[in-house]
Amino acid sequence: MIVLLAVIGVLGVSASGPIMAATAAPALAIAFWRNALGAVIMGVPTALRNPGGFTRLSRTEAKWTFIASLALALHFACFITSLKLTSVAAATALVCLQAGWIALFNLCRGIHVAPRVLAGLGAALAGVVVITGFDLTLSREAALGDLLAVAGGALAGLYTIAGGKARATMSTGTYTSLCYGLCSLILLLLCAVFGQPVVSFTPQAWLGILAVTLVAQILGHSVFNHLLAVISPLVVSMIILLEIPGAAILAAVFLGEQLPAGTYGGLALILAGLAVVVTGQGRKAARTGALPPAPPALGGDVEN
Repeated sequence: MIVLLAVIGVLGVSASGPIMAATAAPALAIAFWRNALGAVIMGVPTALRNPGGFTRLSRTEAKWTFIASLALALHFACFITSLKLTSVAAATALVCLQAGWIALFNLCRGIHVAPRVLAGLGAALAGVVVITGFDLTLSREAALGDLLAVAGGALAGLYTIAGGKARATMSTGTYTSLCYGLCSLILLLLCAVFGQPVVSFTPQAWLGILAVTLVAQILGHSVFNHLLAVISPLVVSMIILLEIPGAAILAAVFLGEQLPAGTYGGLALILAGLAVVVTGQGRKAARTGALPPAPPALGGDVEN
């Protein structure tokens, strides 16, 4: 049963990029509806179980929830825009660098980072250089998409750190409902600022928005949230890395994406480097007796 759920979860998060790339709607509008619908799906049952849970926030909880929501909104703005500019495979791999960004943020905060983790970060960075170099030969638009995906990964790392601070004293339902809801409001404001419509789409576009919400948010991230309760966070983190090749395969099959041969080498470097980062952090946690961090999750407790 665990293996079946893991397969469903990987397919769910892997399908996120291809679905959003194929959805004929503005990037900010897709992000808005994905989070607005997610807030409703998470918020209604949470409110029914604990009606007063949303009104008893401390100042610290409110602060970290706002920071996480802002980072999540900007993450989606960068990531979904990148999917419109560069390949799904490249954008997914680059945004998955969030695990590496968390390690770098910890290093900047004076937290010791093991040499093994630094080596993994170096390999992942080499993969970024390889992918961006090949995309630059294709077009400046593709290179810009790569940079936006890298920024999306950094914002995902910030979202995960801030969310961890908020979740220290908040329930999963309360935090995710508030985070998704506030994130959708920020995205709605960004839609207004940049003149992107949030309605009047084709039926196919609405189907794509609904699909990414159900497939990525519910079948993907919710499954991984469940798996965190029955297997170790380190194993879940490793499973989620399969999103990188999974998205590349789905984009090749359903969107007909063809990448330069060298790009696949960059994808492999990022995947290998992130695997080293995740396992390196897991070993450090084992030595200190603490659980390794849950995998970064954008749109869930484990999120893209």
